Parts: sequence; C-alpha cells; structure tokens
Amino acid sequence: YIDAETMHLHHDKHHQTYVNNANAALEKHPEIGEDLQALLADVESIPADIRQALINNGGGHLNHALFWELMTPEKTAPSAELAAAIDATFGSFEEFQAAFTAAATTRFGSGWAWLVVNKEGKLEVTSTANQDTPISEGKKPILGL
Repeated sequence: YIDAETMHLHHDKHHQTYVNNANAALEKHPEIGEDLQALLADVESIPADIRQALINNGGGHLNHALFWELMTPEKTAPSAELAAAIDATFGSFEEFQAAFTAAATTRFGSGWAWLVVNKEGKLEVTSTANQDTPISEGKKPILGL
C-alpha cells in the first residue's frame, strides 16, 4: 500500500521535476532529438555536458511514466504469456514475488526494483540506484517499483 500523499508527491512534484529538468537538458542539444529511450539505451552518445542530467532526469521520467502506466486501482494478474514466463524463470509466481521483494527491500537508499527482459530475452529481477533505468543496461523494463 502506498498512501495518497506519497503518490501525489511523486506524481506532481518528483515526476514533474524530472520532466522539466530533462527538457532543459535536451534544449541545450536539440540535434540529439528527444527520444529518451534511444538516448538512454546509448548513454555514451549523449553529450558529456548533459549526460548525467539525462541519466538522472530522463531516467526519472521514464521510470515514473512506466510506474503510472502500470498502476491500476484493481488487482490484476499477469497475462498468460507473462505468467508462464515467470513460472519458467522463477519456479512460481510466489518465488518471483519473493525475488522482487528482495530486490526492492535490499536496495540501499533510493532506487527501483525491476522485472525486466534481459539482452538474452529472459526475465530477470534487478534493481537500479536512484533514477537509473534498466534501459541503459540493454534491458526492457516490464514492472518497476
């Protein structure tokens, strides 16, 4: 459970700040475009003077955007395809939950727990610090908290 005050803080303050700061960084180099996913998938291509700002703020935007997209007021089950992949990877949904919970609760300081598809096309539970995104590691996030 996440209380309403925390949700409003993250949506109205944190996420908006990430968007504003990412846009300000991008304005300094309009030639690189605005596709944050593509830029963060190849951070070395980002000009050095805005690289960390985009890692922090672009990552913060993408991470929160996925979080809001996946959030629903009702409990939802994974699709049959995802459920089968979870069972094949972790042994059961409960084992996946345990791994995901461990990733979330053992992250020191701020950060995210993720269910991702890794470069080999396999499911993986991981975590990132602060607003780092698994996209920068060549992974596709499916679930983030």
